[in-house]
Amino acid sequence: MGRISRRGFTVAAAGAMTALLATGEAGALEPEPQGRTRRKREFRGMWTATVANIDWPSRPGLAPDLQRAELLALFDTAVARRLNAVILQVRPTADAFWPSRYEPWSEYLTGHQGRSPGWDPLAFAVREAHKRRLELHGWFNPYRVANHTDPGRLVPGHPARVHPDWVLPYGGRLYYNPGLPEVRRFVQDAMLDAVWRYDLDGVHFDDYFYPYPVSGQAFDDTAAYERHGAGFPDRAAWRRDNIDRLVRETGERIKRRKRHVQFGISPFAVWRNRTTDPRGSDTRAGVQTYDDLYADTRSWVRKGWIDYIVPQIYWEIGNRAADYAKLVPWWAETVRGTGVHLYVGEALYRAGDPAQPAPWQDPAELSRHLTLDAAHPEVQGNAYFSAKQVVSDPIGAMARVVRDHYPHRARPPR
Repeated sequence: MGRISRRGFTVAAAGAMTALLATGEAGALEPEPQGRTRRKREFRGMWTATVANIDWPSRPGLAPDLQRAELLALFDTAVARRLNAVILQVRPTADAFWPSRYEPWSEYLTGHQGRSPGWDPLAFAVREAHKRRLELHGWFNPYRVANHTDPGRLVPGHPARVHPDWVLPYGGRLYYNPGLPEVRRFVQDAMLDAVWRYDLDGVHFDDYFYPYPVSGQAFDDTAAYERHGAGFPDRAAWRRDNIDRLVRETGERIKRRKRHVQFGISPFAVWRNRTTDPRGSDTRAGVQTYDDLYADTRSWVRKGWIDYIVPQIYWEIGNRAADYAKLVPWWAETVRGTGVHLYVGEALYRAGDPAQPAPWQDPAELSRHLTLDAAHPEVQGNAYFSAKQVVSDPIGAMARVVRDHYPHRARPPR
């Protein structure tokens, strides 16, 4: 994704707020659109990515007051768009946006891993989000260590340098090995440090478990498989069990200590294609989470290990390989009767991108998604990737969603 300067970001945020206020978009006085049934509770989330400074801060090394001002501009725009939850990435690469007991400060704050930014971003984010009646969900990436393969570039004392046997290079990145029980316990401890110390509303994992496949490369976990894989029919089953354990144990630990904190995951939207498994979706996706990421997302829902799931249905209605209109009913059926909330992940970043197909050039495409979702009572909301586009809204797709579907603010489901 392209970068946006601090000045450009701030101006865009201010412009979005001004336009919304001027048109009444930030108010809550409009009548309900005729024929629309208003949900009493509905999730309206905004992903805010910090890895590579995608959304915030706009660049590393900003003064603390500027970092705070940028985050507040994002929160205020979320309120203006009548959203009610921010999913803030606080552990993007085995690092932290809070003074962690386990891992170094993130380089995306100061430009130098391990250097304190001079303030506590997570404490500030929780406080300011709650002032605005926004939920704050901490977004954690469990296993990604670095977007490079050189452990020597990590700060001295980094757990990946202290325990080099925990780490594997793959596809130009470093990863913790999910097959090691000591790694699974450590990453849980590192993530839950934030949950125990801050008033988070949710713990959020994205779609990165075992890494996405890279052609011609192997994720070399042979030694771990030989040590821990006895009793499994093959390596794939063992890998799925490793991720199952991470998900189940994380959820159990959260509920034992902070039962009110929600645990959610936003996976790649295709569990398996129907041609692979009759229980799968009517899709022809090149990636299947069960087979390629070793993430049995359907099972996590059916077993009730998570509170909510946000499949990233990042395709348009009518897409030949993965049709939005086919995936939403499949997920609705998957969550039915489980008590797990279904929110749909929306590719706002594609709206107006000239590299995307024709439907994404139409400001009404996302609004049509929510109209389709309304026909499925299991769908209890949506989340938008990402915050930068919520602010800039280049072709007005987000404004159209607000106009058509968000006439009033709503409280998130519980």
